Amino acid sequence: MRLEWFIGRRYLASRRGTRFLSLITLIAIGGVTVGVTALIVVTAVMTGLQNDLRDKILGSNPHIWLLNYGEAMRMESWPSALQKVRTIDGVVAAAPFIHTEVGVSNRAGYAEGAILRGVDADVPGPAVTDIIRQIRTDSLHLGATRSGLPPILVGAAMADRFSLLTGDTITVIAFQGAKVSPLGGVMPTLRKFEVTGKFRTGMYEYDNKFMYTTIPAAQELTGLGSAVSGIEIRTPDPMDADAVASRIKERLGMPYRTDDWKTMNSSLFSALKLEKLAMGVILLLIVVVAAFNIVSTLVMVVTDKTREIGVLKSMGLSSGKVLRIFIIQGVVIGLVGSLLGGVGGALLTWTIDHFELIKIPGDIYFVSHLPLRIEPLDITVILLSTVAISFLATIYPAMQAARLTPVEAIRHE
Repeated sequence: MRLEWFIGRRYLASRRGTRFLSLITLIAIGGVTVGVTALIVVTAVMTGLQNDLRDKILGSNPHIWLLNYGEAMRMESWPSALQKVRTIDGVVAAAPFIHTEVGVSNRAGYAEGAILRGVDADVPGPAVTDIIRQIRTDSLHLGATRSGLPPILVGAAMADRFSLLTGDTITVIAFQGAKVSPLGGVMPTLRKFEVTGKFRTGMYEYDNKFMYTTIPAAQELTGLGSAVSGIEIRTPDPMDADAVASRIKERLGMPYRTDDWKTMNSSLFSALKLEKLAMGVILLLIVVVAAFNIVSTLVMVVTDKTREIGVLKSMGLSSGKVLRIFIIQGVVIGLVGSLLGGVGGALLTWTIDHFELIKIPGDIYFVSHLPLRIEPLDITVILLSTVAISFLATIYPAMQAARLTPVEAIRHE
């Protein structure tokens, strides 16, 4: 192989010396580099979106919800269910919660719909969500208020829209448990709350609509009494949430049901995976185009070096070695282009992600900037695919060179 490598390297170089690559070789390497860079960046964008959305969804939501069938988000016997859930393998944290849609009004009379969650930060054991963890560490305050009113935490985007500051009061209107007046109208429950802080999850949908209060305050507002909406559960690995949910459902039986985060967001993540695959296939065509550059480069080399090939074969160089000479050239182009594209793609990805160069509307895409993340498996697949395509591109010109006979090659003009 030392002879084949020496000759192949000479053929990749310019006519005037062997230290510099020829122009056509640089163009072929550049095509592969651009293709690999584009593939890495786009794949990192799709992976980053998936991971960022997953982390933010799981930061504000539990991995599993335990609810009742046909009870309109009302669970009476939740203490006994909570004890059973905590004994099930794969459950690291569990706590009751209340979830309801409400109306919100500020002092100026501006009102709109929101989602209110009642949580208990004093439940022993690990925190079920990041919001609970922040309340426990006093990053978010959900304790006693100066006014004596129930405390409430408001999403950052919602607080800005309502011009709310810590200590302000808002009116929360609950339709759950609303009563019918003697005249036939609906009488919702109205309660005042004191804003004790605002939270920011980084996910626009949550920061724009969600509010948190204590379970007793939410129970009083919604008329649930001692009941709750359900039990929220955390598992060691979010990807195993569906398996743990199945075990919980099997253990508790009717009338309980479970919903896990993967099932509830399956359409969103399926769409992202499909888009990632589609974009990868489309951009892989750039590498295929670069492979045609390799083919044209090697064909030109074969045409240019025909007489030299004839001389080498007349001196005893076998057709197999000639074949390997040109395969080495193509593989070297593919390897160099892949490595340069890998480094360039990684640097470009890191720069865009670290400095948040690409801003996007959060109300449409759930995130405020374009997140990028490189997965080792994605990089490995891209680089191996590129080298494989480069290798396949060498077969035709290499076989054409190997088929040359010494006499015909030496006579070639």
